[in-house]
Amino acid sequence: MKPFKPLLLTATHLLSLAIGFAAGIYALPILIAPEAPTAQDVAAQASTAQWTATFRRDLKDSDALHWGEGQVSISAQAIALEGRLAPGPDYKLYLSPTFVETEADFNRLKPQMLRVGDVKTFDNFIVALPQGVDPAKFNTVIVWCESFNEFITAAQYR
Repeated sequence: MKPFKPLLLTATHLLSLAIGFAAGIYALPILIAPEAPTAQDVAAQASTAQWTATFRRDLKDSDALHWGEGQVSISAQAIALEGRLAPGPDYKLYLSPTFVETEADFNRLKPQMLRVGDVKTFDNFIVALPQGVDPAKFNTVIVWCESFNEFITAAQYR
C-alpha cells in the first residue's frame, strides 16, 4: 500500500494543477478585459447602423463555452453588439461574404474574409471598421477565437 501513496499524491496534484490552469485560461480574459461600452454608447452607435443582425446561441459550432447572443449593428464606421459573448482569449471580429456557423467552414472561407479588429469585452462591444472597409461587400459578421481556432458566433446581416 505504501508504494501506491506517492503515485496517488502525484496524480491528485497533477489533476489539481490541470484544473487550476484551465480555470486560469478561462478567468484571465475576464480579469483583464477593459470596461465594456455602456448600453447608451452601443445605442448611439446602433442609431447610425445600415444593417442589424442577431447573434444566437443555437449555431452548429456554438456550445456552452463558445457562444454569443444579442443585437449586432453594422455601420460604415463600426460594428457594435448590445449583448454578451462567452468570455475567452484573443477574440477577433471578421466580415465574411458567406454565412458560416462551423469551424470547418470558417477555416475554408477565411481567405475571403476581412479581419476587422479585436473584441476585448464580453458584455457589449464596439469595434471600429478600418478606413476604406465597405461592409456592403460582405453579409456576415463573425466572432472567432484566434488562439484556439474556435468558432464563437456569427450573424448574417444581408
